[in-house]
Amino acid sequence: MTQEYISGDLTEEIRNIYFNSKFVSIDTETLGLNHNRDRLCLVQLCNEDGFVTLLKITSKNTPKLKEILENPNSIKLFHFARFDMGILYKYLNISVNNVYCTKIASKIARTFTDKHGLKNLVLDLLGVELDKTSQTTDWGADELSKKQLDYAASDVIYLVKLREKLELMLERENRKSFSDESMKFLPTLVKLDLNGWSENIFSH
Repeated sequence: MTQEYISGDLTEEIRNIYFNSKFVSIDTETLGLNHNRDRLCLVQLCNEDGFVTLLKITSKNTPKLKEILENPNSIKLFHFARFDMGILYKYLNISVNNVYCTKIASKIARTFTDKHGLKNLVLDLLGVELDKTSQTTDWGADELSKKQLDYAASDVIYLVKLREKLELMLERENRKSFSDESMKFLPTLVKLDLNGWSENIFSH
């Protein structure tokens, strides 16, 4: 794994690496879980070659990051894409497309469990135990600790392998179409969230 920690926006060299990648795994760190209140602090990226970039967000002007996340030629991998897509749109005006969410895939494929968090998924499918102790730390701090940066990287480095395992399960159980169609609905769901319809619109 190669890891870069930079501020502001991607460099041209890093932009080119991700633009020519098949997969771009993405996660975000924020001050909280409210799109309208809490600031986006960090965006993590990783491609299929294990090249990780931790981008500290210092302004709302990130054209190279926007170009990568809106590139229609790569698959964007998230775990709980609904939140990350929402904060990226709200804070940076980035409309992520061609999205794959490992949480959605897990909920459709792994109906034998109710444990679909990233920590559970990585342990169950890949046999790796993640350290989540830095999850609820201050991501808005001027200087992030090595432990925070290592935690942030761990949230993206396994998504390509998780997708591979989950796709095999979805195919085996003839559920891939349900997963694919659910992910196509994500951009609309994110817009509903940001415009006040965060509750389940399909409920009674």
